[in-house]
Amino acid sequence: MKRFLLFALLTLAGGVLAAHPWKPTHYVIIDTDGGIDDMRAISLLLASPDVRVMGITTSGGALSPEKAWIKVRSMLNAFHHEGLPVGINRGSASAARNLPVPQSMVYGSEEGLNPSRAESHTELIARLLAHEPASISFIALGSLSTALAAWNTVPAFRSQVKQVVWSSRIPDPLSGFNYELDTRAAGNLMASGVPVRVIGPAAGQFYDDSLLGKLQSCPTRYGRMTASTFGSATGSHEFTFRATDEMLALWLQFPQLFVTEGPENRTLHAPVAGAPMADHYMKMIRGETVDRNQVVRVMPADPAFYFEDIQPFVTEIIDRHGIDEWTSGVLGNELHRHLGVYAIIGVKMGIRAREYFNTGVDEFFTTAYAGTRQPLSCMIDGLMVSTGSTPGHALLEVIDSDTPSPSATFRYKDVTIKLTLKPGVAAKIASELKEYNFVYGLDSNIYWELVRKSAIRYWRDFSRHEIFIIEELR
Repeated sequence: MKRFLLFALLTLAGGVLAAHPWKPTHYVIIDTDGGIDDMRAISLLLASPDVRVMGITTSGGALSPEKAWIKVRSMLNAFHHEGLPVGINRGSASAARNLPVPQSMVYGSEEGLNPSRAESHTELIARLLAHEPASISFIALGSLSTALAAWNTVPAFRSQVKQVVWSSRIPDPLSGFNYELDTRAAGNLMASGVPVRVIGPAAGQFYDDSLLGKLQSCPTRYGRMTASTFGSATGSHEFTFRATDEMLALWLQFPQLFVTEGPENRTLHAPVAGAPMADHYMKMIRGETVDRNQVVRVMPADPAFYFEDIQPFVTEIIDRHGIDEWTSGVLGNELHRHLGVYAIIGVKMGIRAREYFNTGVDEFFTTAYAGTRQPLSCMIDGLMVSTGSTPGHALLEVIDSDTPSPSATFRYKDVTIKLTLKPGVAAKIASELKEYNFVYGLDSNIYWELVRKSAIRYWRDFSRHEIFIIEELR
């Protein structure tokens, strides 16, 4: 009986630990040649809170390294992951095919994007490994040229990268498009001793009407982007509806859907016939691979769950700003013990900083300049809940001064950014609250009722992508 209880407790503890959103199972660096299947695979990896994408490099293949960089950078910016770094393997340019369909795809604004300013692939990989102690999976969506270059020139690559995960044709991996991009790199890396996991494509047409319908109705930005790749630019080309590099993302998250064979240093993984791949694909693109909360499974989206004055706004706020901001807003205001304007501003600021770096909670250090005097200091409660930067986690510093500011800095790895509420927005809020106070006073119930109404309105109307100034301090 004691053994059974111990086993049950360990199983339960394991389940809870696996649900910790601030410690993803997989830390990855991705190399891509800019193909459409690559961009879908990247979206899957970004969508899963159980995967932390540390950075991306581009190499020659479907596109030139420079053109692939522009496509990747524009897509990340459209996802508001401006702080996720992208490097270039310029030495792989000779492998570029510059295929017309990947060139025609538009993922976001490409205006002003200059690949000549980007870090080299090995510089970026070395920098990322220097600031992350976890074991890394290197994801190769094109050739193995970048992986081989890192193996040869970045010492930490040999000690920190636990596996190279490569998308290629199987059962014989030494064939097909990705292999032919750089046959020498494939042969040399296979002989190097680093474990290489070769992931094969799905058989036949993967994106059928059922899956496409689910993607088109998917509420996440990653789902919407993926759905857009089936537009007029891709036409009816057979490859459009196949899944090749996407299988790599699914294998990383759901290896039980694949059959494995081969020696330890070069294993082959083929999708299991009849496995519910599409269901798991949607689970990943929706971000449902790990429980994000610690007590309740999900924050209710049913308006009837909430007080009457907020019921008309619940669905609109979730649709506009996402479930993550909604959950943080609910928890933040419960912590704050009233629905406050600056608490909402703190929530939006914290979520925006996490988006910028593409992180979960408890992954960066926050310094708040809102001071300790109300109402501006109320922003700190929103920041704590949305970022996980709390005094208990030793991830929060509050600067108290004679000139407090609705701003905060966020330090992640070797990069620090500063977010500041735009002056016009700050002035509008301050003027409104000052008027409420002047007319009714802080001890009046009417004052707090008006503050609550303003907080609900600002929660709905203020986009976190429009109300802050973002500066990279590095």
